[in-house]
Amino acid sequence: MAQVNGDIVRDVAKWEWSELWKKEDWWAVWLGFLLLVIGLIIYVPRGPAGMDEKIAAANATLKVESERAPFRTIAWFKASDAKGKLKATDSSAGKTIKVYTTKPHGWSSNPLDAFFMSKSKAAAKAEKAASGYEKAKEKEAAMLDTAKAAEEMAAAESFQNTTLNQQAIKAIGDWRFAKNKTSSAKKKAGAKPYNQIPYLIILMIIMAVFFGIGMLVMGKNVVSFGFGFIGVFIVAILAYLLEGQAGMKSIGFGYPLWAIAIGMLISNTIGTPKWVVPAVQTEYYIKTGLVLLGAEILFGKMLSIGVPGIFVAWIVTPIVLITTYFFGQIVVKMPSKTLNVTISADMSVCGVSAAIATAAACRAKKEELTLAVGLSMVFTSIMMIAMPAVIKATHMHHVLGGAWMGGTIDATGAVAAAGAFLSDTAMYVAATIKMIQNILIGVVAFFVALIWTTKIDKEADQEVGLIEIWFRFPKFVLGFIAASIIFSLIYGAFGKDAGYTLLEHGAIRGMSRIFRGWFFCLAFASIGLATNFRELKSYFKGGKPLILYVCGQSFNLILTLVMAYIMFFLVFPEITAQI
Repeated sequence: MAQVNGDIVRDVAKWEWSELWKKEDWWAVWLGFLLLVIGLIIYVPRGPAGMDEKIAAANATLKVESERAPFRTIAWFKASDAKGKLKATDSSAGKTIKVYTTKPHGWSSNPLDAFFMSKSKAAAKAEKAASGYEKAKEKEAAMLDTAKAAEEMAAAESFQNTTLNQQAIKAIGDWRFAKNKTSSAKKKAGAKPYNQIPYLIILMIIMAVFFGIGMLVMGKNVVSFGFGFIGVFIVAILAYLLEGQAGMKSIGFGYPLWAIAIGMLISNTIGTPKWVVPAVQTEYYIKTGLVLLGAEILFGKMLSIGVPGIFVAWIVTPIVLITTYFFGQIVVKMPSKTLNVTISADMSVCGVSAAIATAAACRAKKEELTLAVGLSMVFTSIMMIAMPAVIKATHMHHVLGGAWMGGTIDATGAVAAAGAFLSDTAMYVAATIKMIQNILIGVVAFFVALIWTTKIDKEADQEVGLIEIWFRFPKFVLGFIAASIIFSLIYGAFGKDAGYTLLEHGAIRGMSRIFRGWFFCLAFASIGLATNFRELKSYFKGGKPLILYVCGQSFNLILTLVMAYIMFFLVFPEITAQI
């Protein structure tokens, strides 16, 4: 016992407080929380005028309608929409932030449209879309009249006639679909001129200074970083540009894939310019973004799905991760255990975020992380298109389909996009399941650090101490967890409705989510710029990483679907009925 205590004291002595300002992980935490605090200061005091009164009125209507009918009525939806329009991001400060942080606009044939639109072109576009908007409004009005008639017929029977109730539900659903179409058409008809170029330049400078502060304190050459940041930012802009192209957008090729592809094209042809290299800081960018992601994982939102969602996310995920890892070691015979566990975590938990945390915990090589991320990006693009198509073709219930996608598609953004292809219900369930699953990032990182420190590295005759678990544990995960806890507590203190207005559509969507997207894009651009195909060649030997990913994901798809069906439809059908 004395020897153990002596080892602990000796290991703890290795810790230096200066790590709090000299290590990248800690700077990710400090910078992430700086943005979160700024978001709270900007948005919380700027709630919409009459917010409390409007919320109370809407809630009163919702209560009455919920007691009056066994389904969501027209009045219920109108009251819900009234609450949904209350957003702190609509304040003058919110609109200003949006202008300065907006990524390149969508475009079809002319890429310049992503950055600039003249008054004449905007007017022509608005005029062209006006007729479509008018038609959409007329159709919505007709659908509303039909829905009212169907609801009145059901009400005349005191909502006791199942057939009439189903007809009313369908008619109201058709009206909601038409309403969404009208909203989309209205945006097109309201086209305004813009010049995004100066704002992008200002944003680039702001982010270079933002990250440069940490680089300076960590003892890096901040001037070299600043010049190099221009090159990384340009790659990020090109990635957003290609994502916004109408054709690419329709097939789901998002900015992560483009950022990596463009970066790889540069690094494997002309080579990444030396002046850009100091700003190729993959983990610095993505770790800061992951701290921001923590603020988006609100416990109250997750509990709305309940126990079924927890089972799908927290039971299936560890089973898939462990099974895939041992499958890789025993069957596929992966030569690298670190690559094996990084791919397993990437595929089973939540893609890039889990891969970054796991790679840090087991000290995986840069090339191994790049390979895992690349596989994730390719299969995410495929799955976010294929899965909604399969769900539609099989007429799968959208709650089941949403849970299936949320538990298997890697990226959070891709999950929401895939769910949106189906319905609001599918998107809500899918995104919530993914948020529940994201919590496992920290858990997985801790256990990987623990296992590698106490077992695997010892088997390799590497000298390790007890404090090594702490050294290997990715510190940014602490920021991720802390952000989730703090924002969940604030959300709970505000209440669901005020939390939605001031946090979800304020500090989160109006600040942290915007910058998280940019930081992730910078990270993916850095991955591409730092990747050399010659370095990756040895890891693809025999196609083992691909085999591991495909087999693991196949098992994940089957097990998640079975668990989702059991939980949502056999064990807890009453929760499913309320979603």
